[in-house]
Amino acid sequence: MKSITIQGEKRESVGKNSSKALRNAEKVPCVVYGEKNVIHFSTKERSFTNLVYTPEAHTVTLEIDGEKIDAILQDLQFHPVTDKIIHADFYQINPEKFVTMEVPVVITGRAKGVVRGGVLRVNLRKLRVKALPANLPDEIVIDVTTLDVGNKFEVSKVEVNDYQILHPANTVIAAVKTSRNVKAASTDDESEN
Repeated sequence: MKSITIQGEKRESVGKNSSKALRNAEKVPCVVYGEKNVIHFSTKERSFTNLVYTPEAHTVTLEIDGEKIDAILQDLQFHPVTDKIIHADFYQINPEKFVTMEVPVVITGRAKGVVRGGVLRVNLRKLRVKALPANLPDEIVIDVTTLDVGNKFEVSKVEVNDYQILHPANTVIAAVKTSRNVKAASTDDESEN
């Protein structure tokens, strides 16, 4: 899985007033939860651009006052009016411990049912995955070429390598639904007989 580096500085004081001062300086107060200790730090708001505003999944290398910490983004809080990031929580990853993360779904191929006039509906754009950090996939590719009208692609059909999908096996990822074009075509066929 790809990694993004975020530069940060340890925070001396923690609380509402210091967090507000950081936000006014266009910085985001952050916390990284580790195996033993919790580190409070801040980073520039634009550091999150390639991490948050992208369909891709990434791990993060936090560089806080010269110390490097491998982590994943655990939680983000946005301002209710401006949509600016106001707080971020990270979780330090251990190479020997399992991590849970959302991984994007990439749809490939053109469904047989779409060629016949159906509509492809994608229900899940991301799947929750559990794996060791080294085994986290960048994306989960799903080929929908064989799906006909009325068919669906469920989690149970995904080929899994060294990771576990945390959704029920019967969860529908994509389906080809009947459209008006298909209904009209089948009505015309019936009227000819």
